[in-house]
Amino acid sequence: MIQLKRVYDSIAPEDGHRFLVDRIWPRGIKRENLVLDAWLKDVAPSDNLRNWFAHDPAKWDEFCRRYFAELDGKPETWQVILDASLQGNVTLLFGARDIWHNNAVALKLYLKTHHSLKGKQ
Repeated sequence: MIQLKRVYDSIAPEDGHRFLVDRIWPRGIKRENLVLDAWLKDVAPSDNLRNWFAHDPAKWDEFCRRYFAELDGKPETWQVILDASLQGNVTLLFGARDIWHNNAVALKLYLKTHHSLKGKQ
């Protein structure tokens, strides 16, 4: 199962492997205080796409389309997530305030609809 959490949320035993999937380190969090297995900043949207989107819900569908195209071109960045999901739970960590329109939500959707997470949460 892949779940999503803001980096500011508390750690839980059911988190499993924890991956930060933002390109930019989250504000107000010291690196030594964030428990994670890896910072997968290369799986995040490009700076150009992130800046264009600016968490505008009206751009969500187009953002996903463009982000999925970026992900199609760099499977090595997200394969570690799929591999970890075969071993147990995975938590994608993000810093955005908008819990519905962010790259972690889009990444989970991409993995579920385009790859071997079909049928998994």
